[in-house]
Amino acid sequence: MWTFLRRRTLTQWIVVAMVAGVAIGVWFPAFGVSLLPISTAFIRIIKAIIVPLIFGTLVVGIAGHGDDMKRVGRLALKSIIYFEVITTLALFLGLLTVNVMKPGVGAALAAPAAGATPLASEPVTFASVLEHIVPQSFFDAAARNEMLQIVLWSVLFAIGLTQVRGRPKETMLGFCEAVAEVMFKFTGIVMKFAPFAVAAALAVTVGKPGGLRNLQSLALVVITLYVALVVFGLFVLYPVARIARVPIGAFTAAVKEPALIAFSTASSEAALPKAMERMEAFGVPRRIVAFVMPTGYSFNLDGSTLYLSVALIFVAQASGISLSLGQQLLMMLTLMLTSKGVAGVPRASLVILMGTVASFNLPSEAAIALIGVDVLMDMARTTVNLIGNCLATVVMARWEGEYDASRAVTKAAEAA
Repeated sequence: MWTFLRRRTLTQWIVVAMVAGVAIGVWFPAFGVSLLPISTAFIRIIKAIIVPLIFGTLVVGIAGHGDDMKRVGRLALKSIIYFEVITTLALFLGLLTVNVMKPGVGAALAAPAAGATPLASEPVTFASVLEHIVPQSFFDAAARNEMLQIVLWSVLFAIGLTQVRGRPKETMLGFCEAVAEVMFKFTGIVMKFAPFAVAAALAVTVGKPGGLRNLQSLALVVITLYVALVVFGLFVLYPVARIARVPIGAFTAAVKEPALIAFSTASSEAALPKAMERMEAFGVPRRIVAFVMPTGYSFNLDGSTLYLSVALIFVAQASGISLSLGQQLLMMLTLMLTSKGVAGVPRASLVILMGTVASFNLPSEAAIALIGVDVLMDMARTTVNLIGNCLATVVMARWEGEYDASRAVTKAAEAA
């Protein structure tokens, strides 16, 4: 029995926790509501991860690969432009979908705290955006989880570090690499407690008055995400594949196995080796696969980026906060900058979401409720991340004039 239990994956335990949480909320509502401190404690430790993780990964991502970026030059520039265009489309498609379907409207998941004025409710002007972005102190921004300020400070620090030579650069870069690596392990440890947080979050959500209606809202946000991801695939990824003259049938056959691995494990890392192998067999040169795929997992997280826009606006809707278009665009800018560089972290999107919620002073109760269904959304967004990055390698190979279409035809014949 013990061996059987130990072999269950984290995803499987989270699914069990989801069922247990709903059952507790339905049968023992008072006890379920009393479990709120468990999910709150989990969120607090997640927030504690954000600053060192963002700082370490951004500095290493910019300063640690500066020389590589110079060597690959043209490919790097094309890749970054492509990544930013596609992820921006993902952000705005998620924003459109969540505003049309309104999964959080009518939910009783949270209410603004008395006397608290969310930053998002203030008028958005160029001056307010500029003041919000520029920190007067890194430590002050870190203490208040001001994500845009942390990102700006980290980027400027990394750019300054690229201009340093010799031992000082090596020492500081080694320190930042160590911070990033430790925070990856730290996050892995914290995520082992995710099933308890999931069970508690759902028990609280269902145990509150109107709990079943809250559960419907969570189900609707999951449906909203899946709808948005399907629309993204049909109206963004598919046209890109057609424009780049990618053989759709052969490409589908090539990514099928790694996509199934990504969906079933909700892990990009588990599917990455197989995806790289399949793209090379598909006719993409090894040098392009080796650069574009890992870089894409920092800058081209299409599914995760789309999820963040859906989840953040859902939190505002469930909290009864009405946002203007300008306020939502400021949130999207924050997500665009903060969602880079943490692909190796389990449940990385949850870390970014909690940081952004804190940055805009939104109530955290609705975000805590999202923990309960995060695994269902993580499976879908991870799969789209993988497919998007596989497609990016083919697009870059075609753009560089190095795509071997004959190998794709062979691959399609093997699949048939």
